[in-house]
Amino acid sequence: MLPFCRQFKQQILNIIRLNADISYQSQQIRNYWKPVNVPKPGVKGKSYRRIVHFKDEYTVEPLEVTNLAGRDPVTGRVVCKGIGGGIKHKYHWINWHRDGPTDLNEKPKEEEVLKVFKDGCRTSYVALVGSGSELKYILATVNMKKGDILKTHKGIPRIPVVASEGDAYPLGALPIGTIVHCIEKFVGIGGFLIHAAGTFGTITSKINDRVIVKVPSKREFNLDQHCMAVVGRVSNEEHHNIPVGSAQKNRELGNRPRSGLWHRKDGRHGRKIRPTPPIRRFDPYLPKSDDTIQLSLNGL
Repeated sequence: MLPFCRQFKQQILNIIRLNADISYQSQQIRNYWKPVNVPKPGVKGKSYRRIVHFKDEYTVEPLEVTNLAGRDPVTGRVVCKGIGGGIKHKYHWINWHRDGPTDLNEKPKEEEVLKVFKDGCRTSYVALVGSGSELKYILATVNMKKGDILKTHKGIPRIPVVASEGDAYPLGALPIGTIVHCIEKFVGIGGFLIHAAGTFGTITSKINDRVIVKVPSKREFNLDQHCMAVVGRVSNEEHHNIPVGSAQKNRELGNRPRSGLWHRKDGRHGRKIRPTPPIRRFDPYLPKSDDTIQLSLNGL
């Protein structure tokens, strides 16, 4: 009887150990913390202020919008705080492409400014221009007014062009020191750089078929000479100097109240003055550098 009792006791101990292991594993799984992948604001140009319902074809008809109030449109989670409310404005679709003839013997394409007005969805003014039966919206310059004639040409002459404000020419056709905005990053993609109110870029130098442009952030870009650019400074240059005035006005602009505490690292306090980064070259045909490292052993 004694060996049987020992064997029975051993079986009971094995069952207790097995149950203890199972309970421990289940406890570990139940307390496992799984992080939630919440998108960050501004990633890949994504905006969390509004969604514009674009149509299949370009139109000058004001488009309907859906305000997001800082929430992700898919998950509904608050991604960017401080956004919400405000007066709802319709969106005016900007045509970023300035098309014109490429032959130097042809005259530039002319368009007339029909109206200049304030758009609630952007900081700068918007101009309605027309040529024949074509109507489109563009960003207005500082001195642009109703009745102005805008010229557009894609050719690069031997002598630089003395362009007027609002005209569109390739970077290679403009002289050094010209103030430009709505610059193409790559040829044919439309105005990509410098859209904010009162901003402008400056053509600083030309190297072979490349043009160096200094943007408002003091950074210099190396662009192709065939990239189109609009001459002049973006309108509403006093935008950053106009105070909001009241908390109610700030709510009408779609900004929610903040904490009111002083944040040391959020502004100019505690920041160091660093030199500007090197010139960045935009060239889709530029071969990518190979990051592989080759090591060799000598003396073996």
